[in-house]
Amino acid sequence: MPSTPIPNRRAIIDRREVAATLHGLEAEGTAELRAAAVGALRDAMDSGRGEIAARLADKPSRGSVIAHSYAFLYDQLLRLIYDFTVQRLHSNSNPSDAERLTLIAVGGYGRSELAPFSDLDIGFLTPYKQSPWCEQVIESILYTLWDLGLKVGHSSRSLDDMVRMAKSDLTIRTALLEARYLWGDERLYDEATRRFYTEVVEGTAQAFTAGKLEERDARHERMGDSRYVVEPNVKDGKGGLRDLHTLFWIGRYVHKVRDLGELVEHGLLTAEELKQFRRARDFLLAVRCHLHLLSGRPEERLTFDVQPEIAKRMHYAERTGKSAVERFMHHYFLVAKQVGNLTGVFLAHLDEQYGPRGRRFVMPTLRRKPRKLNGFTLDRGRLSIPEDGFFVEDPVRLIEMFALADKHGLEIHPVAIRQAGRDEKMVATIRDDRRANALFLDVLTSPRDPETVLRWMNEAGIFGRFVPDFGRVVAQMQFDMYHHYTVDEHTIRAIGLLSKIESGLLKEDHPLSHHVMRTLVSRRVLYVAVLLHDIAKGRGGDHSLLGAEVADELCPRLGLDAGETQTVAWLVRWHLLMSATAFKRDLSDPKTIEDFVLAVKSPERLKLLLVLTVVDIRAVGPGVWNDWKRQLLTDLFGAAEETLRLGHKHQGRDSRIDAAQQALAQALGWSDADTKRLFKRMPRAYWIAENEETAAANARQMAEAEARGEKLSIVAEPDPERGATMVTVYTADHPGLFYRLAGAVDMAGANVIDARIYTTRDGMALDNILVQDPFGGTFADPGQLQRLETAIRDALANKHKLKERLEARPLPRARAEAFHIEPLVLIDNKASNRYTVIEVNALDRPALLNSLTHALFQSKATIRSAHIATYGERAVDTFYLTDLFGEKILNPGRLKALQKRLLKAAAPPRENEKEAA
Repeated sequence: MPSTPIPNRRAIIDRREVAATLHGLEAEGTAELRAAAVGALRDAMDSGRGEIAARLADKPSRGSVIAHSYAFLYDQLLRLIYDFTVQRLHSNSNPSDAERLTLIAVGGYGRSELAPFSDLDIGFLTPYKQSPWCEQVIESILYTLWDLGLKVGHSSRSLDDMVRMAKSDLTIRTALLEARYLWGDERLYDEATRRFYTEVVEGTAQAFTAGKLEERDARHERMGDSRYVVEPNVKDGKGGLRDLHTLFWIGRYVHKVRDLGELVEHGLLTAEELKQFRRARDFLLAVRCHLHLLSGRPEERLTFDVQPEIAKRMHYAERTGKSAVERFMHHYFLVAKQVGNLTGVFLAHLDEQYGPRGRRFVMPTLRRKPRKLNGFTLDRGRLSIPEDGFFVEDPVRLIEMFALADKHGLEIHPVAIRQAGRDEKMVATIRDDRRANALFLDVLTSPRDPETVLRWMNEAGIFGRFVPDFGRVVAQMQFDMYHHYTVDEHTIRAIGLLSKIESGLLKEDHPLSHHVMRTLVSRRVLYVAVLLHDIAKGRGGDHSLLGAEVADELCPRLGLDAGETQTVAWLVRWHLLMSATAFKRDLSDPKTIEDFVLAVKSPERLKLLLVLTVVDIRAVGPGVWNDWKRQLLTDLFGAAEETLRLGHKHQGRDSRIDAAQQALAQALGWSDADTKRLFKRMPRAYWIAENEETAAANARQMAEAEARGEKLSIVAEPDPERGATMVTVYTADHPGLFYRLAGAVDMAGANVIDARIYTTRDGMALDNILVQDPFGGTFADPGQLQRLETAIRDALANKHKLKERLEARPLPRARAEAFHIEPLVLIDNKASNRYTVIEVNALDRPALLNSLTHALFQSKATIRSAHIATYGERAVDTFYLTDLFGEKILNPGRLKALQKRLLKAAAPPRENEKEAA
C-alpha cells in the first residue's frame, strides 16, 4: 500500500538541513561522534513527532496520512543514520562486491503504516555471508536507533538465508511480502525481490492463503471471537486493522498487486468496496494513532478509560439518548462490521479461483443436496443465486434465502450476501408482506441454529432493514463494564442461548429452564420477547417501557395473535423484574414474594420470565452468570410458583415457623429442653429466613461455642451448589459489629453477596454471611479461609485502622475510575411489612460496603439483612433495616438524615475530601 500524499513534508523533517548539521559535527573519537549525532537526530525526531501529533489534533480522522507521516519521518531518519554511519563512522571508499548492503522496511513499516509507538521493523540484506565491515555498520546503526529510544525489530540476512527462511516461516514470508527499499544498494534490493517472488511465492498462493486464514481465525479466537466486544483490539481484534492487512497480503501474494486499486482490476473488490476499504483503514488508523498518543505506549486495546477522550479528540458530540463516547463506539462497530463484509466478499472470489470443482476452498462440503430451493442455486455446497437481478424479481427472496439456509443447514455464498447487501433497500417494500414475516419468524424460532442465521442476516444488513427498530441498535454499545457486547450482538447471543436451552445442549447448566420450556403454551412468544427485550435502548427513556410499545406494534406484523402480543409486551416491559427481585431483595420476606407474584399474576408468565431472565443475564458476557444467581432465581421461581399454585392455601407465618422448628428438632435429635431453649433464643424472623440445613449448622456451632466457652466462634463452609461460602460468626452482640465484619471480609479478598444478621434474645449475635472470591466463585482454598478468619478476629479485636487499610486497596475492577456514577439512595417502606428497605447505587470500590454499614451504624439503624449485587462498575447494595427497637423507620426527618449520610458514604473518597476542604 503506497504512501498517501503527505502535505508539507519538510515541516516534519528537512533531511538536507539535518544532513548539513550532521556533516558539521566534530568529535575526537567514533563513540563521541556518534553520541553527538544522536543528539541532533533526537531533536529532529522530537520535532517531527510533535508536528505530526499537531496535525492529528487538527484533523483527527485522517489516519492514513498520519500513519504515512510517521513512516516518512523514520524513513528520513534511517537514511540520515545510514549515510552518517558509512561516511563518517565506518567509511569504506572502495567496497567489494561482498560488502554491498541494503536497508529495507518490512511488516507494517514496509506498508508505510506506523502508529506513534509502533515497532520499527527493518532488515539488512547482504549478497553473501556478512563481511566484518557490514557487521560494523549494522551494529552501529542499531545502537544509534536504540540510543534514540526506538523499539526496533531487525534481521540481518544474506539473500540465500532470506529465501530459505521465507520458505519455512509464514511470518517472515509475510513481513518480506511488504518489504520496501529504504537505502543502500538498489541492485541488491531488486535481486532480493526477484528471488523472493520466483523462489518463494511462485506456486504457493493457495497454501499461503490457507495459512493466513488459519492465522486469522486463531487470532479472532484469542481476542474474543466477535467484532462486537465493547473493549475491542484495534489492531488484532475481529474487524480490526489486521483483517484488512490479511486481505491485502493475500491479494498481493496471489496477484502481485502493489497498490490497493489493483484489487479492483483483478475483480477482488468493486470500486465502491475499495472506497469502503480505504475509509475503514483511515478510521481505524486514526483511532490507533490517538490510542498510542493518549496511552504513551503501543496500546492496541480500546479500553473504557480511553474511549471518552478519543471520542472527544475525534470531535464526537452528544445526541439525544447517546453520549459522545457511545456515538464514537457505534461508528467503530459499524466500521468493524464493514470490514467483516469486505472479508466475506474477498474470500468468495478467492474461492472461485482456488476451490476445486465440486468443493469449496477451506470450507466443509455439503453432505446431501436439498431438492426444493425455489429458484436458488447451490455453488460448491453453498446457497447462491442464479443471477444479479434475482432479488429484484421478488424481494421476499431476501428473507427466504436465510430461511432456506436454516432449513437445509447450508452456508450462504458470499456473492449472494454481497448482492443482498446491494439490494437491501428493497426490504422496506416487504415489511408488511405476510410470507416475508412468516419466513422471518421461522428463522427466529428455528429448532436448529437461529443464532448463526440471524447473525448472517445482521451482517448482510437485512435484519435491521426488515426490523427497523433492531436496525437502531445495530453496533450500539453501552458505556459500562457490565455489558460485554453491543446490543445487537447481545440479543443474537441470547436467542442462541435460548435455542440451546430448549434443545437440551445446555440442559446440565439450566435444568429448570429446560424443563420449563417443554411446558410452555407458546414458545414463539418467548423467542420474540428475547428479540425485543433490549430493542429500545439508546432512545433516551426507559427501554423497557419503550420496548413494550415496539412489541405492541411489531408482534401483529410478525403474525402473533392479540394474546401473544400482550404477553410479549408484558415480558419486554418487565424483563428486569425477576433479576431485580432475586438479586436486590430478601427472598425470605413474604412481602417480597407477594409483590412479585402480584406483578406476574400467572404461572405461564412466570415460566416465560424465568427463561428470559436467564438468557438475558448469560448473554451479557463471560463470567456474569454464576451458581449464586442460579440459586436465587431458582428460589424465587419456586416460592412464586408455590404461591400462584396454592393461592390462599399458602402457609401462613406461624405455620411456617412451626414447620421449620419441627424439622430442625428432628434433624438435631436434641433433648426437648435444649430444643425449646434454642427456639426461645432465636427471633421469629430467623425461622422464616433460614433453611433446615443452615439452621442445624448454626445450632451446632452455637452449642459447641458455649460448651468450649468461646467468646467468638467463626465457621466458614464452602457451598459449591450456591457457588459461595457461608461464613457464620457467633459472638456477643455490640454496636457496629456488621460494618467491622464487612471490612474484614473485604480485607481478606472476598466479597459479601448476602448477609442475614440476628440477635438472640440473650444478647448474642449470629451473622450468616455469604461470600465469594473476586471472580464470583467459591471462597474455598484453605489459605483463603484462614486469612478470612484472621481478618475477622483482628477486625473485631480492633487491631488495625480498618478504614485506612481498606481505602488503600486497589480497585476491584481495572479501569472502573473511567466511569462516573452519581450515588443514589432509594428508601422503600412498602417493600416489606416489617422492615425499611434501602437500596444504594454507587460506583463499586474497596470499602464501599464497610462505609455504608458504618453510616447505618452511625444513624442508629439495625441491619437485619443485606443483599449485594454488582453490575460491572456499578454496585447495588440493599439493606433491610429497623430502628433500635425493632420497628420500621418511619420518621421523615430521620429518613432524610439517613439518606444524606448514605449518599456521603457512597461517594468516592476523593469527593468527600473535596467537600471537607
